[in-house]
Amino acid sequence: MQKFSQLICKHRKLVLIIALLLLIPSVLGMMATRVNYDILVYLPEDIETLRGQKILQEDFDMGAFSIVVLENMNTKDIQDLENKFREFENVEKVIGLTDIIGINFPVEMLPDEIRDIAYRDNDTLFLVTFGDGISSDETLETITKMREMTSEQCKISGMSSVILDTRNLSNSEIAIYVIIAVVLCIIILQVALDSYFAPLLLLLNIGIAILYNMGSNIFLGEISYITKAISAVLQLGVTMDFAIFLYHSYKAEKEKNANKEQAMANAICQTATSVVGSSLTTIAGFLALCSMNLTLGKDIGIVMAKGVLFGLICVITVLPAMLLQFDKAIEKTKHKEILPKFTGLKNFNIKYHKAIIVIALIILPFAIYGYTHTGVYYNLDKSLPNNLPGVEATNILQEKFGIVSTEVALVKSDMPENQMTEMLNKIEKVEGIEWTLGYNKLAELGIPKEILPEDILSIFENGKYQMVVINSKYEMATDELNHQIDEINTILKEYDENAILAGEGPLMNDLVEIADHDFNSVNIVSIAVILVIMIFVLKSASLQIILIGIIEFAIFINMGIPAYTNTILPFVASIVIGTIQLGATIDYAILITTKYVGLRKEGKDKKQSIDEALGTSISSIVTSGLCFFGATFGVGVYSKIEMIGSLCSLMSRGAIISMIVVITVLPAFLLACDKLICKTTKGMKEIKE
Repeated sequence: MQKFSQLICKHRKLVLIIALLLLIPSVLGMMATRVNYDILVYLPEDIETLRGQKILQEDFDMGAFSIVVLENMNTKDIQDLENKFREFENVEKVIGLTDIIGINFPVEMLPDEIRDIAYRDNDTLFLVTFGDGISSDETLETITKMREMTSEQCKISGMSSVILDTRNLSNSEIAIYVIIAVVLCIIILQVALDSYFAPLLLLLNIGIAILYNMGSNIFLGEISYITKAISAVLQLGVTMDFAIFLYHSYKAEKEKNANKEQAMANAICQTATSVVGSSLTTIAGFLALCSMNLTLGKDIGIVMAKGVLFGLICVITVLPAMLLQFDKAIEKTKHKEILPKFTGLKNFNIKYHKAIIVIALIILPFAIYGYTHTGVYYNLDKSLPNNLPGVEATNILQEKFGIVSTEVALVKSDMPENQMTEMLNKIEKVEGIEWTLGYNKLAELGIPKEILPEDILSIFENGKYQMVVINSKYEMATDELNHQIDEINTILKEYDENAILAGEGPLMNDLVEIADHDFNSVNIVSIAVILVIMIFVLKSASLQIILIGIIEFAIFINMGIPAYTNTILPFVASIVIGTIQLGATIDYAILITTKYVGLRKEGKDKKQSIDEALGTSISSIVTSGLCFFGATFGVGVYSKIEMIGSLCSLMSRGAIISMIVVITVLPAFLLACDKLICKTTKGMKEIKE
């Protein structure tokens, strides 16, 4: 490592040139990486509802659909608009009620249950189906063009429309996220470090690592919009302590060694030795997300694990070259450190460590209660502002037409008509079902199959399957809808054991079940993986349990707070935050613990060891915690996408809670468990008080 370090220092200009040249393919890779805005894409491919979606796309040419709401438009204008929509290449069918019954058939003569589906107070609906999938670029581009050619009288609903809103809003905000994070981190680093110029270099180094990470995502094919939105600020917050450690090591080595290059070489060696263990736990924490059945976890986990690795590589290569190259500027802009030494806090922790343990044990049951009672929502529309076009159209459908959630039943094409009628009658009796619509409903109106246009007929059957549309008054991803879906599936299987219930409602039902499973499994996996790594890092049978227990305590507090503030979290935030907080902040605990163990091995007593370990660690932990807070807090406040805002708010609060718990509760437990630690840790068995 020493030879490598000296090589970096000797050829620092070459290192910087290579680092800058590598930004070119990184930026190109970042621009070429597709971003996915549909979370339902991350459901396991083998579930029945996704097979249903595939059948809809391949056999019915219905990869996606939108219900268009028309307010106070006359029949001629509606017909003109339908014809314009039909001209789009990706549009398969455009069907209104007049296309089924004909222009000359008076709407007033229709039965109420049929008329009310499509007509309310001079407003009407028509259906548009798309050949490509819900979140495909082609479908989103088509909806964009449809919006451009319509007026305020036309509202385009559907999941694709909501996904388009998500894309537009996310793209408009993401640059602001980075700016806010950088500004807040600069302010924090100006207070924490002793140079006005050094923070800029630290942030520039992490910026390079972020671009490398984002550029390498091209090998994944695509990433989710959530990953794109949070990865930069999360990488900034998580890897900043690596950069701070190198800077402090370089400062300390310069006081011992007049040769700057040798001082930096020593600092690189110290940094690599010290942060490899902590970076492994952070990487393991992120990779634990890959165990989720919802593959969004794999998406976030791989990207963030890469981000930590790139951050570590840049800290021992690019940052040393920067600090050496601009050493004079750093020296010229030096100032007195503003961040206090926290001597009073350190002394208080040691003196009252028993009281701190008692307080922590009192807080624990309340934290666990909150953690297990925090509400979660799965309806993706709720994470977006109500004034977005897609959300607005969805709200109109719900409020005026009673179309809240729509399912599509696929049954065998040769099902006798009497059985179909009997099955639909049973489904309509299920609590919360508003209406069903299939060919047999049209037949009841006296419209023979033979006179129906092919476009209309192909909506309801294709030779293999008959399709029935079912409308529910229950909102997506609610307990009521999920129970209703179970009842409908039971009825469908009575008449056709191979029947499939597809659509947004069933997909969201699967999402709820899978997310509930992931919530428990991913936390267990992350704890287990980090526990194993820490056995090798700490070489102890007890320390890793204490450290993970301390961070889990902080996680319980963080995740328990929403229960007491009546805040409902988006499901993604509730699943991944525990793993992220554990992986990202366990470093704080490792820093104090390794120093404490080292001092005990030197022969110092437990109080003296904790005193010195805290004294040399608090400032670093506070700086790192505040940087993590600064990188995520502003995004949490600013973002209009609640999925992203809630996740960043939880991360920023978690960073502060972990920081406080590690500084106060961890030292108390190390003191209380000193005898156990000495007996169960390699190299400490001979230590006596």
